[in-house]
Amino acid sequence: MYHECQILFCLNVKFIFLYVKFTCVYEVYFYGNAGHLRTYLESWVLYLDLNFQSLFVCFFFKKKMSVVHQLSPGWLLDHLSFINNINYQLHQHHEPCFTSFGTSTTFIALDSTSKPDYDDRGNSQVFIQKYVFRSELFNVTKPYITPAVHKECQQRNEKEDPMSGVKEENFNSIIGKKRKRCVVFNQGELDAMEYHTKIRGLILDGSSELIQEGLKSGFLHPLSEKWNKCSEPITLPLDTCNLSELCAMAKHLPSLNEMELQALQLTEEDMSVTEQDLFSRIVENNSSSTKIITLMGQKYLVPPKSSFLLSDISCMHPLLNCRKTYDVIVIDPPWQNKSVKRSNRYSYLSPLQIKEILIPKLAAPNCLVITWVTNRQKHLRFVKEELYPSWSVEVVAEWHWVKITNSGEFVFPLDSPHKKPYEGLVLGRVQEKTAVPLRNADVKVLPIPDHKLIVSVPCTLHSHKPPLAEVLKDYVKPDGECLELFARNLQPGWTSWGNEVLKFQHMDYFVALESRS
Repeated sequence: MYHECQILFCLNVKFIFLYVKFTCVYEVYFYGNAGHLRTYLESWVLYLDLNFQSLFVCFFFKKKMSVVHQLSPGWLLDHLSFINNINYQLHQHHEPCFTSFGTSTTFIALDSTSKPDYDDRGNSQVFIQKYVFRSELFNVTKPYITPAVHKECQQRNEKEDPMSGVKEENFNSIIGKKRKRCVVFNQGELDAMEYHTKIRGLILDGSSELIQEGLKSGFLHPLSEKWNKCSEPITLPLDTCNLSELCAMAKHLPSLNEMELQALQLTEEDMSVTEQDLFSRIVENNSSSTKIITLMGQKYLVPPKSSFLLSDISCMHPLLNCRKTYDVIVIDPPWQNKSVKRSNRYSYLSPLQIKEILIPKLAAPNCLVITWVTNRQKHLRFVKEELYPSWSVEVVAEWHWVKITNSGEFVFPLDSPHKKPYEGLVLGRVQEKTAVPLRNADVKVLPIPDHKLIVSVPCTLHSHKPPLAEVLKDYVKPDGECLELFARNLQPGWTSWGNEVLKFQHMDYFVALESRS
């Protein structure tokens, strides 16, 4: 959606004054002899000096970041803005044209006064094609559980006595009569209720404070009839290249000497790669522009200054062979649970397999290790009591990701007995060893506070976690090396590993912005 704005022309002065203030992200276009000015802005002031043949453009702006508000309870994040601030742009050295790189890529036409973005370089021109993430994938306009279901849950909760460990359930018998049966809570359910009781007030009060700020600023919008009409189910893009299956097949390919393989550098704008190219080595885009790689006929966007390794847990050696250590390691393990066991859609790892990840060899001294956990207390205890000690990582804090709708409601009722609107993160530091000197020991970072909240509208794609780069910047060294394990997308300045590491980089998840003369 683009907003029109009026420009006031003052003919008796030499300046045109244009002021526009945004509370959301919009694209701004201006054309003149000075070229094409385009940027994402939150608020900006633009002056045009008409006394010169080449227009002098002076602008002040605050770029819209993923952190919309930062208060004492935590942060309100804009995940979509973070993705689009990556600036997915392709530079093509030819006459301006508008071609879709993917069969399902969508084009958005801007207003008719727009001109293509290009520069003269000899006889060729550099045409810039920009891509943005599909905004409809963040259209969470109402809770996943309707108010009627919520009311039923509340009524059921009133009949439950968590202290006694017994709950009542209604069910229809064969003859159609309603009967009651008593079901004893298992230990996992009792632990979950006890944990929820401890953090409920923290989640409710802290989230409310951040949500109110979001409503005041206009980032969040009260639910209206218009939003309700837009909340119909959408057809998600389909990645026909099953990356995890390709990784499983790669184990049967002829073995290569991993020690002799150098990182694959992406030098071409659109580069076709084979399975052997990717599954045996780290792939790097060290340029300042986006690259495209084509794998098995599918196209993926690789952001600037990013690197990745596509493999399963049995083929992580290239990360170790590059002899690089990391100051931040984020881990999103595929936790084992009953629903995953019953489903063929997702793979999972046992706790023993997760413990075998060689974090001590990947972590720099004082490395910050962050692990996403589900609401199962079994997983939380495992990370704190077994996993981190086995890696010589000391637990320093526990944070919570709170998922809300575009109008500021929890995506699930806070007290729902089945699903909670929050997930956890366990933060720890690699314990310092006196034998290994710290890199840049004079650089001081702030101590990590406990029980911070990260509040955001979740992506409708499965397990697309919010970005942590901006919320962590006060707690890590500047320009620190960052690694994400079990990643499904790429970030500039980060190394990413996983058997679906390119999943959300597929072109089908992006929209191409077309500029027309």
